[in-house]
Amino acid sequence: MQSRITGTTMPVLELLLEPNDVVISEAGELSWMTSSIQMTTHTQMGGGGGLFGALRRVAGGGSLFMTEYRAVGAAGEVAFATRVPGHIVPVEVGGGHEYLIDRHGFLCATPQIQLGVAFQQSLGAGIFGGDGFMLQKVSGQGTAWLELSGELIVKDLAPGEVLRVHPGHVGAFQGTVSFQITRVPGIRNMIFGGDGIFLAQLTGPGRVWLQTLPISKLAHQLMQYMPSEGRRETSEAGVVGGIVGSILGGMK
Repeated sequence: MQSRITGTTMPVLELLLEPNDVVISEAGELSWMTSSIQMTTHTQMGGGGGLFGALRRVAGGGSLFMTEYRAVGAAGEVAFATRVPGHIVPVEVGGGHEYLIDRHGFLCATPQIQLGVAFQQSLGAGIFGGDGFMLQKVSGQGTAWLELSGELIVKDLAPGEVLRVHPGHVGAFQGTVSFQITRVPGIRNMIFGGDGIFLAQLTGPGRVWLQTLPISKLAHQLMQYMPSEGRRETSEAGVVGGIVGSILGGMK
């Protein structure tokens, strides 16, 4: 199997599969593929786990269904593009290397990769879409490709070194990094600081990938441009009124 990441703002992962090579992704991630690629959608990843494994993925914010892409009879290509502006990061899993990732961060992986819930905590209504904060655990053996939004900042934490981050900016980190949710210090900071009331505290050793465009913040910025129901009804009424006015004007 050969891989290539192309593009800048909206990159795409292209995988060249030799006959019988397999790659797994969540359902709905496909961008394009050649004719020798065979798709099979089911609830299991290549590492197994059955229904229980599928439920663990859903608990971690993942999809119930996974799609297997296999090259049959000849080599073929399958591609996965990012859903928002960002980066695609390949990580080698196994030999003691596990990763915790943003619940939207899994793009695809080789067959023996396992995906499950690693951390889940409610942070109150209205925060992170009301869904709380969740991390997925990537384990097993093989290669996984992560999708991180915005620009990518990599921090290598020394043993005992602490980094406090807005939870939405946590893209991924190695399993050796300890993680907990803490409150912003000081009542005044919590109420008037404008940065929320929770921070993720990451303690080394290990590597951390930070993303500059949390999907929750992107959604919040776009909301002001989304028409409300009242605006939509007013707009539709204006269009209907204009049509009726034109008809009546033509009858004079």
